[in-house]
Amino acid sequence: MNYKNANNILPENLVQEIQRYVQGEYIYIPIKDKATNTAPTEYIIELKKRNEHIFTKSLEGVSNRELANMYHLSESSIRRIIVEQRKGYKMMYSRIQQVIDEWTIGKLDIKQIYDSAWQIGEEAVLKVYDDCDMLQRNIKMLTILKQMEIPVGKIIRTKSEKAYVKDDKYFYILSEKLQGSNLTDIHKNSKIASEMGRVLAKLHIAFKECEKQEEFWNNSLLQEMKGWIKDVFTKNGWKYIDEDKFICTVDKLECLYEKLPVQLIHRDVHLGNFLFYNDKFSGYIDFDLSQRNIKIFDLCYFMLGLLSEEELLDISEEHWFDILKYFFEGYEQEIKLSAEEKQAVPYVMESIELLFAAWFLEQDDIKCAEDAMRIFKFVEKNEEKVLKTINA
Repeated sequence: MNYKNANNILPENLVQEIQRYVQGEYIYIPIKDKATNTAPTEYIIELKKRNEHIFTKSLEGVSNRELANMYHLSESSIRRIIVEQRKGYKMMYSRIQQVIDEWTIGKLDIKQIYDSAWQIGEEAVLKVYDDCDMLQRNIKMLTILKQMEIPVGKIIRTKSEKAYVKDDKYFYILSEKLQGSNLTDIHKNSKIASEMGRVLAKLHIAFKECEKQEEFWNNSLLQEMKGWIKDVFTKNGWKYIDEDKFICTVDKLECLYEKLPVQLIHRDVHLGNFLFYNDKFSGYIDFDLSQRNIKIFDLCYFMLGLLSEEELLDISEEHWFDILKYFFEGYEQEIKLSAEEKQAVPYVMESIELLFAAWFLEQDDIKCAEDAMRIFKFVEKNEEKVLKTINA
C-alpha cells in the first residue's frame, strides 16, 4: 500500500475538516462501491460543469436575468458564480502566457471561450485540466477518434513532442480549433434535429471501435437508482417524490434494463458539445465524462437538456416533441434501436431527472432540484406521447 500526502490529493477545506478528527496519523480509506453508495466523482464534476456552462453563456452575451431563469437560480447567485469564475480567469491567463511557449505557435492573442478552454490565435484551442486521469482519457479518445477520421480537434504536440504540458497545478493540451459553433435554433429546422441524431449515432459507432483499443469506466444507471439516488431521497424524507412512485420508476426501468445495450457513451450530450457550420455538422468536443453505460442514456440526456433550456432556446412543448421525433429518426438512419430500447426511453428520462434532483439536493441547490422534478413530472405525464412519438 502506498501512502499519499492528503495536501496533494484532497481539497484544502476537506483536509481541514479531517484535521478536526485526526492529525499526523495514517488513515486507511476503503474502496467504495461507486454503483451503490454515494454519488461518484463524475457527479461532483456536474456542479462544476454547470457553473462552467453559466460562465460560458455569460461570455456569449446571455444576460444574468436570462441565466437566472434558465438555471432557476437568483440573479445574485448567477453574479456570484460569474465573479468566482472570473477570478480563475485572471490567474489562469497568467499561467497560460507562461506555458504557451512550450509550443511553436508564437505570440498570439489569448481569448477565453469556455470556462476551461482558451482560443489561441484563430487556429488553436488550449484546454486546462486539474485532473490527470481526465486529461489522459481525453487524449486517448481524441487520438483514437482522429485516427478513425472522426471530426475532433487534432492534438498539437509541443516542441519536445509531448501531448500535454504540466505546471505546478494544472495540465494543458493544445488542439486544432474546429470550425463552427453550437446550435441555438434546433426547433426551427427539422433537418438539423435529424442531423443531430445522425451525428450522435456516428459517434456511438466510433465509440464501439474505441472500446476495442482502450478500457473505460463502467457505470449503471439502474444501480445508481437503487443505490445513492434512493439513499438521498430517503435521507430527505421523500420530500420531492413519493417513495412508491420512485420504486415504480425503478421497477419499470429494471424490467427492461438487462436488454438495453451497454457501450461507451459521451455522457454530456448537449448543443454546446456538437459544432455546426452553415447548418452542417463540423465536429465533436468534450469527452470529460465519457463512460460505459446504456446507449440510450445519451439520447435521453440530450432531449432532457433541451427541456432544461427551453426558455433560453424558445422551445415550446410542441417543438420539443417535433425535435424528439426527428432526432430519433435521424439516429435510426445509422443505428436501429431495439423495441426494448424505445420502450425504456421515458423510464430512462425519468431516472436521469431523479439522478439530477438527488445530486442537487446533496448540494442544497433546491431550485435546481425542483427544476429536475418538474421535468420528471412532465415526462411521467407524457410517457405514452413520448413512446408514440418515437414509434415505440
